[in-house]
Amino acid sequence: MSKISGLFARRGYNIDSLTVGETEDPHISRMTIVVKDDESIVEQINKQLNKLIDVIKIIELSEQRSVFRELALIKISLNQSNRSVITETVNIFRGNIIDVDNKSIIVEVTGSNDKITAFIELVKPYGIKEMVRTGLTALERGNSK
Repeated sequence: MSKISGLFARRGYNIDSLTVGETEDPHISRMTIVVKDDESIVEQINKQLNKLIDVIKIIELSEQRSVFRELALIKISLNQSNRSVITETVNIFRGNIIDVDNKSIIVEVTGSNDKITAFIELVKPYGIKEMVRTGLTALERGNSK
């Protein structure tokens, strides 16, 4: 990961989102790197990444042929007056309540960046105590292997 992030830093490329995790093969990690730039920059990034010895394969995922998701955990201030409206909002967004105590609720929301941002905007007036977002991860649809 340090080689890849160093490559981006040396070339002045911006990483919008980076997620890394184990794959179906425990000896291989998958990196999902989101870069919002023009075609020529993306092509240069692909060429540079292909030169790295540890890189097995690069796949450029299109929005039409892929499934993209992000995960957010959000701790929201909770009291008797807002408990039901927050719970209702979580249900509308098909989120999950992960933890509750007298003063806060932790919610898990997965989906597109827009969906998570919309949820955050709706619950922001109740007081977001803490929040973490994973960044985008994706898989190509169909039989890609």
